[in-house]
Amino acid sequence: MQKLSPDHSLSVEQEQLCQQVVRFCQDHVGQGNAVFVIEGDAGTGKSIVINKIFNEIQKLSRQKTDENPLTGTKNYLLVNHPEMMKLYRNISEHSLYVKKKDYERPTTFINTMHKTGQMADVVLVDEAHLLLTKSDKYNRFAQDNHLEEILKCARVVVLVFDDKQVLKFKSHWTRNMLETVLAQKQVQTCRLKNQFRMHAGAQTCAWIDAFCKKTILPVPHDSSFDLRVFEDAQDMYDLVRQKNTEFGLSRMVATYDYPYRLDGQEHFVTEGRFCLKWDIAKPEARLPWAERVDTIDEVGSVYTVQGFDLNYVGLLLGPSVRYDSAADTLILDPTRYEDGTAFAGRSGIAQPRQTMERIMLNAINVLMTRAVRGLYIYAHDPALRARLVQLRAG
Repeated sequence: MQKLSPDHSLSVEQEQLCQQVVRFCQDHVGQGNAVFVIEGDAGTGKSIVINKIFNEIQKLSRQKTDENPLTGTKNYLLVNHPEMMKLYRNISEHSLYVKKKDYERPTTFINTMHKTGQMADVVLVDEAHLLLTKSDKYNRFAQDNHLEEILKCARVVVLVFDDKQVLKFKSHWTRNMLETVLAQKQVQTCRLKNQFRMHAGAQTCAWIDAFCKKTILPVPHDSSFDLRVFEDAQDMYDLVRQKNTEFGLSRMVATYDYPYRLDGQEHFVTEGRFCLKWDIAKPEARLPWAERVDTIDEVGSVYTVQGFDLNYVGLLLGPSVRYDSAADTLILDPTRYEDGTAFAGRSGIAQPRQTMERIMLNAINVLMTRAVRGLYIYAHDPALRARLVQLRAG
């Protein structure tokens, strides 16, 4: 929880961005029609920055001075991720300026604003790449695009956006799509570049980036980050448990390649000697999955760990992730991907097969970039496992 606190110290780059965005909001809240886009890869501190900005905006909104254009403004931070919502609301309990009701889910915000005819002043959206790009009855969203509706309901909008974290067809964002939606707005964009989550060298970051583009490079030796590949999933889990005892916040995660249903039953991830239950959603739990002590006995999915920091991660690459020895490249098999909701609503998508692959690679990227101190990898596919071991030895 400490990592998102507005009291968390920021880098010079992050601090300057916060000041820039607050000034942008002050300059444009009067006339509206303005959008600030914050971009950056996983681990660059986007959520820390957005919460710091929101804390400052809410502080200014409650200060009654003639020279402050944000005085009395009605502002919101929209969070599409239920686990992240828990984190934000827990933090607000210790804030002088931000209240739990200031955080809202996008659909709830949109429906409330349309029903009441109200207009918000400043709306910040964390992980805007998760916003819906089509109607969704399950989420009670009747319109065509979350962002388009948010823009109708706010004078100034601040977005956190990373197109490498798009995980579903119904949230099918690309840079071109974002530019199209924002075409008639006054837009300013800033990209965070420095990696703060992973205490890893440039070679390790490059290795992960290449892997998520289907290229498998020799596994680097990194004195500051423990990157290892395993031939046995149970051995990997044993080490993750050991690291959890020593450092805390160490968990097993997996690609969505193992059967899982929202039927109230326990479902298991099995690899040889290793057998552990999938993460169990507990909406009533105060802490998010990544911070609950009992989840060392579960396997996390991309949906429970996206946005969170973990000290050590044990990653199971499931049956959909394979190795083509002839081409010496990664190949993906969407038919083995068990996340049915990810591929639902593909109508209107020009290249569905390529989009499936993009979603799967994005999910791997999210899982691989959770770790602060070390990443351990086990591959279900024997050919991929052998190739990783070979490249490690080399």
